[in-house]
Amino acid sequence: MPDTARLLDGRRILIVEDEYLIAMQVKRWLLAAGAEVVGPVPSVARALDLIENGDVDAAVLDVNLGNGDTVYPVADKLSALGVPYLCATGDVKFSGADTYRQRPRLEKPFSEAELLQAMGKLIA
Repeated sequence: MPDTARLLDGRRILIVEDEYLIAMQVKRWLLAAGAEVVGPVPSVARALDLIENGDVDAAVLDVNLGNGDTVYPVADKLSALGVPYLCATGDVKFSGADTYRQRPRLEKPFSEAELLQAMGKLIA
């Protein structure tokens, strides 16, 4: 996937994921494609702090985080800043407003190729 790798080269991509193993795998895949990874972080508060403290070019957001929290406040902040994001979720029925349902989405489990293709489209 050389075209995707070039698209991600040097791009700062935020990962918000509460499952450690998934977060680390997504991070490895993005780093291998040339991205600079911001995070990963497991919570809304930590994600919002990272967004406030640095530039982010795109994001991969797990919808349902621990303690019943959802990533929607992070999605709203990214939207307000004009930062593209995709939702990575294991939920077959994606809850939330139509605004979130219309965003690019990856259903877990997803492969490296699926992630990189989706990120390439997102950033293009």
